[in-house]
Amino acid sequence: MQWIDMRSDTVTQPTQAMRHAMAHAVVGDDVYGDDPTVVELEALAARLLGKQAALFVPTGNFGNQLAIFTHCQRGNEVILGDDCHIVWHETGGAAVIGGVQLRTITSNKGVLDPDEIEARIRVGQDVHWPKTGLICLENAHSNGRVIPLDIMQRTADIARRHGVPVHLDGARVFNAATYLGCNVQDITRHADTVMCCLSKGLAAPVGSILAGSAEFIARARYNRKLLGGGWRQAGVLAAPGLLALTEMTQRLAEDHANARYLAEQLAGMPCIEVDLDDVHINMVWFRFLADIDVSELMAALAAAGIKVNPPEAGRMRLVTHWQVSREAIDRVLEVFQRVLSD
Repeated sequence: MQWIDMRSDTVTQPTQAMRHAMAHAVVGDDVYGDDPTVVELEALAARLLGKQAALFVPTGNFGNQLAIFTHCQRGNEVILGDDCHIVWHETGGAAVIGGVQLRTITSNKGVLDPDEIEARIRVGQDVHWPKTGLICLENAHSNGRVIPLDIMQRTADIARRHGVPVHLDGARVFNAATYLGCNVQDITRHADTVMCCLSKGLAAPVGSILAGSAEFIARARYNRKLLGGGWRQAGVLAAPGLLALTEMTQRLAEDHANARYLAEQLAGMPCIEVDLDDVHINMVWFRFLADIDVSELMAALAAAGIKVNPPEAGRMRLVTHWQVSREAIDRVLEVFQRVLSD
């Protein structure tokens, strides 16, 4: 059976072109700085993201935590949204690795009010206060929504006025740029540093990018080694990353169109509620309007060769990617229709 996996876009497998590139990659020892494929990937990523330099890191989680660790001193305070990935899904790493305090703001579906951010920046030298070391934003948000550029611009202006750096968790920043119809630099210019994943919708098997100023990346490279993230012959992993940035970024609109189709079809089913206004990228979130037998639904999906995560707190998520075709989506929809109509 050919499985359809819609649990996340982290499940994407490398394309045949990526597998070929891995097998034929020219490699060196990256800790010495002489892996030419890694050097090429980092230069390309920096150029695309509009930053002076970039660093190849194992994961998005690693990249975000490395950014916090490099930006901040121990005891600093980091301002960020209460529903962001760093707070919810990075195992408390900011406390363990960076030794920082997280000061969260209630977000509106991922959007942070710039005035609320400014109100939380520590101004002055009060002996009782921690210092504001960083502001973290997320775009696209892990709820699938894209943050408007004017909000990012206002936040960046506030941060620069107070001398506080901004880090962007841009795990899916190329999805955000696709949705907005803009160059990715129109998003990243509002942050001092940015992390983007190569291993989600861009389909590379491993790796993320952390980009920023040359001075910042030099310090981050040292800290990457400190955290055990120094690569050796990493060109075999960087090679598919090059294709992720050059080829896979160009086809994300297909995933978005498939997600929109899926959302519209689900919305037409009588006991499913989908907020179509929230379907910005390749994620479809929905809720059931009636009690359903979750075990029956999950068993039916598995029997049809479909992998999904079960509902959590009444909501369910399906994610499209390059290995989910329109025909595959119709197969998924048929199972939902059959189970929910029983």
